[in-house]
Amino acid sequence: MTFTRTFTAGPGHIDVMGHVNNAVWVQWVQDMATAHWEAVADPQHARDYVWLVVRHEIDYRGNVGPGQSVTGATWIEGEPRGATSKRRVEFRDPAGRVIVSALTTWAMLERASGRLARVRPEVLAPFRSR
Repeated sequence: MTFTRTFTAGPGHIDVMGHVNNAVWVQWVQDMATAHWEAVADPQHARDYVWLVVRHEIDYRGNVGPGQSVTGATWIEGEPRGATSKRRVEFRDPAGRVIVSALTTWAMLERASGRLARVRPEVLAPFRSR
């Protein structure tokens, strides 16, 4: 299932080069993942587990300036490995070109103990069935 969200570059997102700062793109990647989890996860899983980033791989192929918008799309990519799962996030400009693409690895932890938890199929099932 692909989850989408639109972001508009505000004055605080802009760097000295006049476009969205790389740190903002990283924040938007995290915002996409969090919003997707909150929108789709089984309520019990959302209560019991929390996700933390362990790796970001980001390719920058373009940028946007103040007031310009991008559409982000995210989905779970591949199968989980132990306590980790990979997520793809792509941001497209108004012309539909992918200008930023990220592959992030997330680790799932039990909220109560803070310990790593194996990602079971039922945790990701709602993200695959829509």
